[in-house]
Amino acid sequence: MKPFPLFCCIMRVLLTLISATIIVSATAQTNAEKWDLRKCVEYAVKNNISVKQADVQARLSALQMKQAKMFQYPTASFNTNLGPQFGRSIDPTTNIFTNTELFAQSYGVQGGIQVFNWGRIKNNIAAAEFSAKAALVDVEKVTNDISLNVATFYLQVLASKEQMNIASVQIAQTKSQLEITRKRVEAGALPELNAIELEARLANDSSNYINAQSTFQQNVLTLKGVLNVDAALPFEVETPSIEKIPLETLADLQPESVFQMALNNLPTQKSNLLKVKAAEKNILVNKATLYPTISSNYSLGTTYNNKDVNFITGVKTPYFDQINRNFRQNLGIGVSVPIFNSGQNRINYEQSKLNLTSAKVQEEQDNQKLKQDIYTAYNNVINATQKFNASKKSVESSQKAYDFALKRYEVGLLNTLDLITNQNNLLTAKLQLIANQFDYVFRMKLLEFYKGNGMKL
Repeated sequence: MKPFPLFCCIMRVLLTLISATIIVSATAQTNAEKWDLRKCVEYAVKNNISVKQADVQARLSALQMKQAKMFQYPTASFNTNLGPQFGRSIDPTTNIFTNTELFAQSYGVQGGIQVFNWGRIKNNIAAAEFSAKAALVDVEKVTNDISLNVATFYLQVLASKEQMNIASVQIAQTKSQLEITRKRVEAGALPELNAIELEARLANDSSNYINAQSTFQQNVLTLKGVLNVDAALPFEVETPSIEKIPLETLADLQPESVFQMALNNLPTQKSNLLKVKAAEKNILVNKATLYPTISSNYSLGTTYNNKDVNFITGVKTPYFDQINRNFRQNLGIGVSVPIFNSGQNRINYEQSKLNLTSAKVQEEQDNQKLKQDIYTAYNNVINATQKFNASKKSVESSQKAYDFALKRYEVGLLNTLDLITNQNNLLTAKLQLIANQFDYVFRMKLLEFYKGNGMKL
């Protein structure tokens, strides 16, 4: 067999495999459930481990707040004791030593409440409430971070899918040119070299498609990993028209304005503010431990003795008669003055002041980073806009050059290599346009995200 027919045969087999791959891929995607960004984000938030951990912390903080509130109510406890006494012991009904063996039972209720504690309980409740709110905001923060990550990988999938589509269209165009050229070669109007060069171009286009498909599949697997979706399950993203993705105007995304909105809307900033307030209240809580506290206490009790006998009648006293007769009550006011406990209260107080300083420093640091990130994002939007506009002009110029080259080729005024060069330039310009367009959209959406409105497409 001659080399050229063998080459043609190999190319036909390769094109058949490529076409089958495209058809199978399209069929699989058609049958797969489609995921839009909203569904991806909702699924990720529901199944992400970090969100679950943040939710557990929020629930723990809520319990701690509930516990802090319970400290403002009186305490109460009940006890009873039942059993025999042997040898020398105290008669529970007379409080006199006795050697008589007896069987006794006692009941008691005790409790108390802090009357004055320098606002310790009140401030502890306030601190716990701020901490609980901060924990809830931290859940929102983790959710926002996950939403941003999902949107990033989602856009990467869309971009690689579009590049795969462009490569597929390029194959179709080259095949059409090859068919026309092959007919002209067979008619003797063009040399055999023209067809061979287009065959090589077709092989290169097929390789580009395979690479684009591999990148697309890898991006899909990455997105599945972020969503915690089984890699073996069919999966296809909903492909919105990128031109129809709503974008705010750049005039509404000026960095200083976005920063001021972010201070009030972003979870990190809201959480930091709540943590500062909680730290301020904890200072008052620890300061109160340095001063005396006043509390009120009470106790109720009664006893029964099976050997209790009425001295007049000599008859054993009935059970409930003893319970009523021996009933006692006690009320008291107590004062607790901290004198020395190894400096624990004083150190706790000083630590709480340092905790406040640390919380304020963290707030300042996060705000500085936020401002830096917003201004960086704004500059990135400017650069992305310029690159996107430049790539649109590049595609227009490359398309005109290719159309002109194709007309010259069809009338025999241009060789195949020059035509392929123009075709390569057009493909490169289109791929760069897609990359720049998705980069521009993402940069704009990131700047919108800083306003506290979430990531939406």
